[in-house]
Amino acid sequence: MSLEKINIRNFILILIIVAAAATRFLPLGNLASWFNFTPIGAMALFGGAYFSDKIKAYCIPLITLFVSDLVLNTTIYKNVDGKFDAAVWTYISFLLMVFVGTYIKKVGVRSVILASIAATFIHWIVSDISVVLMAGSMYPKTFGGYLTALVAAIPFERNFLVSNLIFSFLMFGGFELAKMKFPALSFNRNTELQAS
Repeated sequence: MSLEKINIRNFILILIIVAAAATRFLPLGNLASWFNFTPIGAMALFGGAYFSDKIKAYCIPLITLFVSDLVLNTTIYKNVDGKFDAAVWTYISFLLMVFVGTYIKKVGVRSVILASIAATFIHWIVSDISVVLMAGSMYPKTFGGYLTALVAAIPFERNFLVSNLIFSFLMFGGFELAKMKFPALSFNRNTELQAS
């Protein structure tokens, strides 16, 4: 595989992640039924699964998430002070989801479903830490408060799971179909090592 083909593959992977992130700007209204319906879990899994360079696997989805968060916070949510205190735990969960993606060795329906479930579980147990720890939280800063927050988050995590499944099937399925049509997008570790 030539260096040019590797760059084309990386360009397409980045394009898919950026396109998924762009869906965060779709106007869904203020309906509570849409809360946590987001492509970020699928972005993390996709980056972890397809980038052979682990620095890219973590950095590209993370940078895309950060930039889309920055735009959302300054334009839609009007959070102009730039504080992302609660987001720290979301970012930690995001990095762990990328890690789960690195374990997808053979892309298939089963592996994508299992990874989507794992990503949802990680998001649920890690990102809800911020709900308990943030100032003015309605939950006591105790293990019991954390468990109460987890129970309250179940409807939102259901949305996160549905979005993980939908976006993962679109992203993984789309790239796998593209690989069939354009063999240059396929990855072979041995030939890539020779090209680098």
